Amino acid sequence: MQRLDLRCTRPASVAGAITWTVNKINPALDPVRYSIIESNTGSTLTVKNASESDSGRYSCIINRNTIPYIQWQDIVIEQRPKIEVDPDRVFECKDQIVQIKCCAALYSIEWDRIPDGDQLGNSEPNCIILQHKLLKINCGSVETFTCQLKDLKELQGYSYSRKGVSIKTSDKKIDCTNEKLGIGQIGEQVNGPCENGRIGFITYQCQLGGWREIQIECVLPILASLQSEVQVLTEEKIPRFLESLSNATVQNSINISQSASDVKAIVDMLHQLTIISTNMTIDKTVMNTYLKTVDVIVSDQTNNTWAELNNGNTTSNTSTALLFAIEVTSNRLSDVNFALNESSIQLERTLIRNSFNSTSQQPNSTTQIMLSNVPEPTFVTLIFFSNLDNVLPTRNTSKNDTGTFENQINGDVVVIKVNQTVNNISLTFDITNEQLVNPQCVFWNFNLDRWDSNGCKVKHSGNGKVTCECNHTTSFSILMSKNFMDDKALSYITYIGVAISMASLVLCLIIEIIVWKSVTENDTAYIRHVFVVNIAVSLLIADIWFIIGAAIAKPGESTPVNPCSAVVFFIHFFYLALFFWMLTSALLLLYHTALVFSQMLMAKMMLIAFMLGYCAPLLIAVITVASTAGAGRYIWTRDACWLNWSESKALLAFVIPALTIVAFNLLVLIVVLYKIVRRNVNAATQTDEKHTLVVIIRCVAFLTPIFGLTWGFGVGTMVSNVYGLHVVFAILNSFQGFFVLVFETLLDSKVRQSLAGKLKSTTSTGPCSSVKLGCFGWMRRKHVYHVSDPNHFSRPSSNKTGVSSS
Repeated sequence: MQRLDLRCTRPASVAGAITWTVNKINPALDPVRYSIIESNTGSTLTVKNASESDSGRYSCIINRNTIPYIQWQDIVIEQRPKIEVDPDRVFECKDQIVQIKCCAALYSIEWDRIPDGDQLGNSEPNCIILQHKLLKINCGSVETFTCQLKDLKELQGYSYSRKGVSIKTSDKKIDCTNEKLGIGQIGEQVNGPCENGRIGFITYQCQLGGWREIQIECVLPILASLQSEVQVLTEEKIPRFLESLSNATVQNSINISQSASDVKAIVDMLHQLTIISTNMTIDKTVMNTYLKTVDVIVSDQTNNTWAELNNGNTTSNTSTALLFAIEVTSNRLSDVNFALNESSIQLERTLIRNSFNSTSQQPNSTTQIMLSNVPEPTFVTLIFFSNLDNVLPTRNTSKNDTGTFENQINGDVVVIKVNQTVNNISLTFDITNEQLVNPQCVFWNFNLDRWDSNGCKVKHSGNGKVTCECNHTTSFSILMSKNFMDDKALSYITYIGVAISMASLVLCLIIEIIVWKSVTENDTAYIRHVFVVNIAVSLLIADIWFIIGAAIAKPGESTPVNPCSAVVFFIHFFYLALFFWMLTSALLLLYHTALVFSQMLMAKMMLIAFMLGYCAPLLIAVITVASTAGAGRYIWTRDACWLNWSESKALLAFVIPALTIVAFNLLVLIVVLYKIVRRNVNAATQTDEKHTLVVIIRCVAFLTPIFGLTWGFGVGTMVSNVYGLHVVFAILNSFQGFFVLVFETLLDSKVRQSLAGKLKSTTSTGPCSSVKLGCFGWMRRKHVYHVSDPNHFSRPSSNKTGVSSS
């Protein structure tokens, strides 16, 4: 802490009370920062912790009856020295020369000592470099060097006048080595010096291949100085500070636009000003310097920098901190009419009565704002930003998760601030990219840290414009989807296809009931048809829940969380059940051809099948909802009821099991075909048994690729907006039930023959009575399933209650 004492001596001929002013402000009002001591001979003003922000005119005023007696002095306090040295480092034990750098802007510096054999290297601006010699014989030693101010002995008592750095040698295991960073092991982090005269540090991590940059905190010296100043800034000094910040930003605009650290430092300072200026009224001049600074850091030249700052980063939130600072500052403008324009910003402050409308004057922008039914005359502030779409993140109420579709800000960003409540605001935005679809009217919700559509709705969309209506004031824009296919043809394909799918599945179940007894005369056929029934039931129920989900969720609208969560759970469960029953079909083939069991009870086989077909999907579905629903990351929150993708990747809980089963089934199919060819199984297997196995092989061979391709295309639609991809997925997904009917039922010659015979018969009984509980009577079949020869599948049972043997 450095104090500044100013003594005002009273002339013998002057009587009266003594008061002080600092830049026309009474310091007695701020006892934390100043102290005043009176004496018989005068008064002493003390600035308790002086910094460069305390520069200005100090006046001592002796109040007399007539003209006051004034003594004044303009005092300039130079920037405090800020010495930056390399971080402490560890080097390998060997003879070598290492560089140690020290930098300080505006001040001369020197090393406290230069050991024998060392010398000064080529210096950078504002820096000195010591070439230090390390010796292997001194392994394990630690040396400390101090960089200090030169020729300013009066400041050497202060901590900021010097800074030390330690150099150590070690024989530990070395994974990374660098002459500037030293040595390290995998995972270790070190701070390294900035380049090109910047102030701060670069954090490196030791990875395979060497040291890698993981964080850069290097700013221009002028910004580093302003960062120090803002820490002790007072409200009355904000105008001058903003002018300095604006000048520094404009003069260094090229360097700043290419540096994420510089942009972040400026935003942090603007945010800090919102805290300091709580009771401040901001006039046109101050706001003009403010907008000049903002205009530089949101220019087109900073697009790549903002992309780096917003790259999956929700911890520092630099862009939203900027928007917050702008909103808060716009709330503190003086109540006078004025307008300001920068290259990408337009501000209008005006008094309105009853209604008001304004149109952006920015190039290539005709964004229009209309306010109506304003109850009383009031001031309104409008700020149009034509480039803020490149600055702000695009996460909305589902954190960039409108289904599988990526959102983009597709228009100007408009800040609207009114001194009273206004419930009727109309905003008409120009669409920046007409290739995007599915417009959403949104505002930035600082509590949720994302775009939110509550209180806003799309009134009209077309002709390159989107009109929104909102019932509150804040920062508005429009989000539009990059990949959303809001196409009537796709909707027709989906709904007609699902209807055909459901009808096909119902027909499949009816046929199974009709032909059940006649097509389940051997064990393998019986099991296969149990699998067919469960595949059809699972897909049918999944389709029913799909229709319910489509009725609940509408494209472009938020989905109700509780109903949609229930729908997603059942869709997830029954679609998985479909795949797991396909897996049981493949395992049945594998059992017949590759595995040899002495005996297996039918009840045991069916228990295993039902456990795999329903319990495994249920476990996956329950774990998924338990691990994601509590954090609100289970489902999409817009457009459709389905598993979340971009935030929690919950959709992988369906995709991974489904595609894994597809891959496994194809592998089983290859094994089965190989076994058949090698063992000539077809020649040794009884005709009916062989027919059933051929049907199973055909179903697995055709349905597995179809189901696999369907959801392979489904994954593709999450990352692509190719129209044909969405059409193929809609067709395959919608007609899955039809494929089950064709391949599982209609292409089975035994089913066709039995069905033809049933249709020709003139029985008066229903299908279930004709099969005598064949639909559900597998538990009454207590015979043992036996395979004793790997070259044989099984032989049909000669007795319904006996043992089947080969």
